Parts: sequence; C-alpha cells; structure tokens
Amino acid sequence: MPDQPSTLREQRRAETQRTIQAHAVRLFTERGYDATTVADVAEAAGVSPMTVYRHFPTKEDLVLVDQNGQLVAERIIASSAAQPLVRRIGGALVDSAATLTGGGHGGDLAAGERFLLARLRLMISTPALRARHLDNHYALQQAIVDALGGDATDPDTAFRAHAAASACLAAMHTALVRWAEGDGRAELPDLIAKALAAAFGDDVVDTAPDA
Repeated sequence: MPDQPSTLREQRRAETQRTIQAHAVRLFTERGYDATTVADVAEAAGVSPMTVYRHFPTKEDLVLVDQNGQLVAERIIASSAAQPLVRRIGGALVDSAATLTGGGHGGDLAAGERFLLARLRLMISTPALRARHLDNHYALQQAIVDALGGDATDPDTAFRAHAAASACLAAMHTALVRWAEGDGRAELPDLIAKALAAAFGDDVVDTAPDA
C-alpha cells in the first residue's frame, strides 16, 4: 500500500510526458521544428514551459526521448544467454519495434506507428536532431551491452558485445530509413528482421509465429 502514491505519481508523470511529446511532434510536423518554440508546445499541451523542461531538458529531447532502450534491454535480459549475441540483440530489436508500432498490420497505420514515423521523419530531416540522434544511438548501444551482462572487466567480452550491438543497430538504422522513405507502408519489425538477415544470415531472428 505505501507504494501506491508513488506509483500513481509515476503514472501521472508518464501521461504528462506522453501528452507533451505528442503535441510537440504534431507541432514540429505541422509548423517545422525551427519555427516551433517550447512555449508553443507548452501552450498546446496545457502546461507551463517549466513543466515541459522538467520532462524534456532540451528541445531536441521532445523528439528523441523514447522507451526503446528500456524495451530492448528487457527483452535481451529475458533471452537465453546460450544464444549468439546477434540473435539475442536482433530478436530484442524486432520485438521492441513491434511494441512501439502498436502491432498494426496492413491498412491504416496504428497510432503507435504514426507517432514513430513522425518522430523518425523529424530526426532524418532536421540537422539539430540528426546530430543528437547519434548520442541516442550510443546510449542504446550501451544499454544493450549492459543488458547482455557477462564479465564487464574482460576486454574481449566487452569488445564482442559492443561490436555485435553496433552491427545490429546499423542494420536497424537501414531498416528505419527505408520504413520512413516508404511512408510506413511496410511492417517495421519485418524490415528490421530482413536487414538483420541480410547482414548476419536468415537464422539471426526467430521468424516463427507467436504461440
């Protein structure tokens, strides 16, 4: 019971963050990133600029902040350590993409897919976001390495983990760009799986249907 107020606060905080980010991405898409101020975002979200900055310390964070690192890390931790590194990482990347896109298949894009597509287009087309996106890339790579565990003091083990993570993320980036160029018509998890297969072979991800 003592944890309930804290949990409720976290839920409210997360909801506020989602609302602010949704308005930010919409305004950036409609008006342009440079033409939209943090004050504009705050007004649209019905909060103060100070509240926006509490959730997103920089303007770039309004686009770049997401839960992908946490999702990928959770799936890697849940995977079998007996599997090859690229299979553990690749499966986690595909699974997290399915979660972020809302699992939509065919027809109109699901809400999660539309939001992710809008964010991705902004990252690709906005110079300031492209520069910061590289920081996010390295943060995700480190999250993957940390989730893989192992002997962090062993240089060879750490090197292999970093190399596998970097290679898998490069394949995913290729898939993300193709997905954005195709206006989200393809299934993002499938594109990521195809990119990984092109880089590492057809058995790098489990293509069997869910039970």
